Amino acid sequence: MIFRQLFDQQSSTYTYLFADSATREAVLVDPVFEQVRRDTALIDELGLRLLYTIDTHVHADHVTGAWMLKQRTGSQIAISAASGAEGADRYLRDGDRCEFGTRYLEVRATPGHTNGCISLVLDDETMALTGDCLLIRGTGRTDFQKGDAHAMFRAIHDQIFTLPETCLLYPAHDYRGLTVTSVGEERRFNPRLGGELCEDDFTGYMTNLRLPHPRQIDIAVPANLKCGVAASAPTQQAEPGWAPLTYTFAGIWEINPQWLEENLGAVQIVDVREPAEFTGPLGRIAEARLIPLGDLAGRTGELAQDRPIVTVCRAGGRSAQATVILRQAGFDAVANLAGGMLRWRAEGRVVENADM
Repeated sequence: MIFRQLFDQQSSTYTYLFADSATREAVLVDPVFEQVRRDTALIDELGLRLLYTIDTHVHADHVTGAWMLKQRTGSQIAISAASGAEGADRYLRDGDRCEFGTRYLEVRATPGHTNGCISLVLDDETMALTGDCLLIRGTGRTDFQKGDAHAMFRAIHDQIFTLPETCLLYPAHDYRGLTVTSVGEERRFNPRLGGELCEDDFTGYMTNLRLPHPRQIDIAVPANLKCGVAASAPTQQAEPGWAPLTYTFAGIWEINPQWLEENLGAVQIVDVREPAEFTGPLGRIAEARLIPLGDLAGRTGELAQDRPIVTVCRAGGRSAQATVILRQAGFDAVANLAGGMLRWRAEGRVVENADM
């Protein structure tokens, strides 16, 4: 099985990817709108087919990426039937299974943070996603969206603490950089409801949290009640229009060698190799300008702001870093020639000054 834990720094949200290694079928849990490009790149790079996006609840601190991922990948949207959300393809109830290949996630109703919260338990009970119900040494808040501290206490004890003590628990958020806990740890050490703490202790604790409302609540909740449709999202992710680019999981825009060869006059080509390489046996692309990577940050003034830039090196590594430097300098239309001159030559494309 393939498992990845992804993080959105702005909202401190964890997104989880599960996939069957044999069938390549996948599900993505709690996607974030601003991270759709990242998540799509990872799915593509791993050769996966996304069956479902699942939201553990109607989020108040970010807009879900479910709708956008459906547009890009054809995946279906799943959310709790009790959430009140419109536009989903599948409405989940306690005991349902979300299957991917030979594996599945079991749905467990865990209301309290909202009345539509769910947790997802892997088929062998070695791990579970607890959404905003149980956090690492904490819990979700219960003071809005029909929250209920009594319901949360019972859900955690009945649906999560009944799992094996070694079962790993992954929350939807963490604000301290913690990534995982376990049933045994939380039953013993959770300061809100672990150890000998009773339901009255918990509700008294939750009543006196006095937390400010999430900053994005007025935008996020209406959008998420429509499964993140674009009309309700705060911003659209603009795709580069100057060339057919590919976005990698490493966060780099890459360009197709064929398009580049056919459109050499439309871009600025910056070769970031050393001078000896630029004149060496691999040759160079016509009209390429030599600016070694170590000099690039100090020579960006030599480049035009109104024409796209393609960076090139031997194998694509240094030129990937060059795109980062150029973006930091204010250049938006920048792409890396993936595979560099090695790929360019392997595909038989035209070069200058090369040993044939």
